[in-house]
Amino acid sequence: MAQGSGGGFGRRSLLQGAAAGSAALALPAVTGAASAAAAPALVHGGRPRASWGVQAGDVTASSGLVWVRSDRPARMVVQTAATESFRGARTWHGPLLGPGTDFTGVTALHGLPAGEQIHYRVLLADPDHPERAGEPVAGTFRTAPESRGRGGRQEGVRFLWSGDLAGQGWGINPERGGYRVYEDMRRRNPDFFLCSGDNIYADNPIQERVTLPDGRIWRNVTTEEKSKVAETLAEFRGAFRYNLLDENLRRFNAQVPTITQWDDHEVHNNWYPGQLLEDDRYRVKDVDVLSARALRAFSEYFPIRTLRPDARGRVYRVLRHGPLLDVFVLDMRRYRNANSPDRQTDDPQGILGAEQLRWLKRELSRSRAVWKVIASDMPLGLVVTDGPANFEAVAQGDPGAPLGRELQIAELLRHIKHQRVTGTLWLTADVHYTSAQHYTPERAAFQDFEPFWEFVSGPLHAGGFPAVKLDGTFGPEQPFIKAPDRANVSPAESAQYFGEVDIDGGSGELTVRLRQEGGEVLFTKTLQPGRVGQ
Repeated sequence: MAQGSGGGFGRRSLLQGAAAGSAALALPAVTGAASAAAAPALVHGGRPRASWGVQAGDVTASSGLVWVRSDRPARMVVQTAATESFRGARTWHGPLLGPGTDFTGVTALHGLPAGEQIHYRVLLADPDHPERAGEPVAGTFRTAPESRGRGGRQEGVRFLWSGDLAGQGWGINPERGGYRVYEDMRRRNPDFFLCSGDNIYADNPIQERVTLPDGRIWRNVTTEEKSKVAETLAEFRGAFRYNLLDENLRRFNAQVPTITQWDDHEVHNNWYPGQLLEDDRYRVKDVDVLSARALRAFSEYFPIRTLRPDARGRVYRVLRHGPLLDVFVLDMRRYRNANSPDRQTDDPQGILGAEQLRWLKRELSRSRAVWKVIASDMPLGLVVTDGPANFEAVAQGDPGAPLGRELQIAELLRHIKHQRVTGTLWLTADVHYTSAQHYTPERAAFQDFEPFWEFVSGPLHAGGFPAVKLDGTFGPEQPFIKAPDRANVSPAESAQYFGEVDIDGGSGELTVRLRQEGGEVLFTKTLQPGRVGQ
């Protein structure tokens, strides 16, 4: 870890204490594939409980969001302090939690000290009898550094990224220890985690048993909502709640704040606005209806500052993490055009939509951070198909001049070059393997851009898939790739992947490490600051 990047013995000790606090209200013991561990039913006696843990999100130098779910109507109260003793704690009065939000709620914290460890605990109080509060659930996060730290040294940054959770029917398997990759990531002690989408697989039911190719049995924890594809709001909520049955994930959430984006499987594989499904499993065929329900549940289960219940609520946003880093979170779902052969020579809507593209160009130009991470829920130069003739991502396999959705990316890359935007880096998941792509105009059909890197890492816990082809339009080469040789390889047969980014507070160098479950480093690349292109 970069020296002074929010780690060190002190922080690790504090994180261990927070884990113990968050585990105090554990869910019912999971011993097999049974619906007994499903969402708690509303009860009328006793005190409110926060058995689903806590999580923080969209943390900046002075602010953050804290999330919780109650088992009944409750008033959310958050206390923050500089130490685990909560001496001199500050109290934040949050919302009333009820059925309108599936008993979830978020409290916004403002005016926090920059570059400091923040300890928080959430109390749930009976709305009619405030003195009746449940046992507090603790968490912690570190605010972003605002400027030079003690002794004039800039604090460094470490964060992780990955995506794709509980896909292809591979759910929580207690015999394997559940979602083990989250414990590996927690031990890396990051400042935050960037989830690149597919936080759930609403279109992939979780069955009790799956037979592996070698005859072994994979056993899932199951719930009623995950026994079928998600169509109703309750089923989408249940899909998000399913993942919180995993103790590793709850412990991780209590210690590591998140930056969360979405992709297709929060709704349906390869969906786009206006689509009518040809999927016999669904009674609701209108994707616009399904995506509205999915987005509502998504906004209820993650702390995201730009998502509001009105039509202006959006997933795309920029998170400023001190002088070293801005994270630009894209939404390549809600504003895209229909999947097609993607050979059109004019495409103003593309995969981002015109408004989001204008926003991204404007914010990149305004950014003064040393590094500008573009968090993309889909890769740029990997050919991701949708059936025999259509394409799902940006590339469509034609190595010539930009066509279709590539036109928007070409416009963006041209903007980065001519506006002299330094320190751009693309991170993504989606394809269920890990790889590194370097794009350069010397190899490309379109040449009006500066070289850049794109790194892929995932899945967190889903089926592994073979590598897809590269599209030559932007001149990629692939110095590293690790992928299975067949489709839907289970987590019991193939490693799961996450990526790590370290930015050194002294030199400003950025190092990317592609890791696999267990923490082993597969590939490392160090980039220099202050350059347009790398």
